[in-house]
Amino acid sequence: MNNQWFVYTKKADFAGLGRRFGLDPVTVRVLRNRDIPEEEIEYFLHGTLGQLYDESLMPDISAAADEILSMTAGGGRIRIVGDYDIDGVCATCILLKGLRAIGADADSRIPDRIMDGYGLNMRMIEEAKADGVDLIVTCDNGISAVDELRAAEEYGIRVVVTDHHNIRKEEDGTEILPPAAAVVDVKRSSSAYPTEEICGAVTAWKLIRYIYRRLGRDENEWLRYLDFAAIATVGDIMPLTGENRIIVREGLKVLNGGMRPDGSGESGSASLGLRTLIRELGLNGHGIDTYHIGFMIGPCINAGGRLENANIALELFMTEDEKEAETLAGHLISLNEERKSMTERGVKQALELIDADYGADRVLVVYLPELHESLAGIVAGRIKEKCYKPSIVITKGKDGLKGSGRSIEGYDMFAALCSVSGLLTRFGGHTMAAGLSLPEENLEMLRRALNENADLDADTLTRKIWIDAAMPFSYISEDLVRELEALSPYGQGFERPVFARKQLAVSGLKVFGKQRNVLRMRLRDTDGSVLEAVQFGDADEICRQLSETGQVDVIYYPRINEFAGRKSLQLEIRDFRIS
Repeated sequence: MNNQWFVYTKKADFAGLGRRFGLDPVTVRVLRNRDIPEEEIEYFLHGTLGQLYDESLMPDISAAADEILSMTAGGGRIRIVGDYDIDGVCATCILLKGLRAIGADADSRIPDRIMDGYGLNMRMIEEAKADGVDLIVTCDNGISAVDELRAAEEYGIRVVVTDHHNIRKEEDGTEILPPAAAVVDVKRSSSAYPTEEICGAVTAWKLIRYIYRRLGRDENEWLRYLDFAAIATVGDIMPLTGENRIIVREGLKVLNGGMRPDGSGESGSASLGLRTLIRELGLNGHGIDTYHIGFMIGPCINAGGRLENANIALELFMTEDEKEAETLAGHLISLNEERKSMTERGVKQALELIDADYGADRVLVVYLPELHESLAGIVAGRIKEKCYKPSIVITKGKDGLKGSGRSIEGYDMFAALCSVSGLLTRFGGHTMAAGLSLPEENLEMLRRALNENADLDADTLTRKIWIDAAMPFSYISEDLVRELEALSPYGQGFERPVFARKQLAVSGLKVFGKQRNVLRMRLRDTDGSVLEAVQFGDADEICRQLSETGQVDVIYYPRINEFAGRKSLQLEIRDFRIS
């Protein structure tokens, strides 16, 4: 794939702002390139947990607290209904721990991905009625469960919805809200909350904070659940700006064994199960960051809901028994290894189908009937990255077809599905990701309709890499690298900065790794500066391309390499082209 390279050209007094905030001008340029306003730089750099947004600005949060506190005081039975992904599991855990701590008679129900599908269904409402549930509290779902919550209302079951997903609208723009005593979703038009971009677990976490404040409980007590809010924020790919950044930054400190901010005087996660999972993954002392959440911790949490049941992860986080924690953590890790193998097979099959039949499509709709339906989203994401096209992977479900999609910048997948809703049994999601169900006979119509409706030109379908600065090697120093690292956490909405340099001489090419996926080399800048560099991928193929040319242009990120007690500057190559 040929990527397009662009250098940011945003203007600011980089030197002046650098002096004001004690930063290198390059660091200021990185902040400006990511649209961090001058007046928000201080909050971005040094914002504290005490500066998180005021949860009272969330719609219906007072009514939600009224319902929960009334049920708790009256001994009513509360059921938390979550979701089977990382956000839903963390949100369920936060609500279950948080409400039980105030004496609520609370239990939980996470849907089975295969038997129940996403969110509330009528069978779960019937179960709640049979179990004598007085109040259902949803988390990370519920905003689209209009019919199901109407049935709950008819049964006399009160409902509080806490969600963060998009809200469907009538043709005139009127929001379609489920019938409930309270609907806490910051995407509501009535919301006064400063951002719409928070995950379901943070929504639930803020509700617990509001309830605790109403009860006059210790202000710090709700911070016991900070690490779950942080994990869910990263796992649900929320932008790491605003308060999300503070939540993740401070949550990572706890995950890395730092002192808990809840005033307990203890360190590390308050959850024995989460501490055990981190240990069993071999992450103790390894500087856990967003990468480890996204590619190690998060996939293990998700593996239960994908291949067996999400309650495995919830039980792990709720247990106080060390042996049980070890057993559950080991099981999740084993399931994740199985998931990896199944995913690789699915990606291979999908790419073969695309090459044979769908290469000209602008929106890829790939039918893999044998793929485990829980892996559709992962495979769709991998296909999207490989082909850089909106990608939907469809599998054969128990009651028809089920699918999951991942999008690219410039294509609103949720809006696209709204435009073909007549072909679908059910759908929901975000701009960049969505899930759907449909009758098998509508599959080809769906593929045609999405492609006919897609306003995607060649420019939109070309991956763009934005470069922060064309920075010569001689400017790079350990102090600058440390300052750039201090801007972490990096992730969605605040990507790691990259720099570029042209006409570099290449030498010393060597391939490393059991899978021959690491290429090491030396690069000489035009002023004679030489730095070691590494690139990950198909190292043999990259080596072949580089060995056939005298000069290359590269996009890179500088790091400090530590080996055998020695430190040296090293570049990580993100992309290259022949000069």
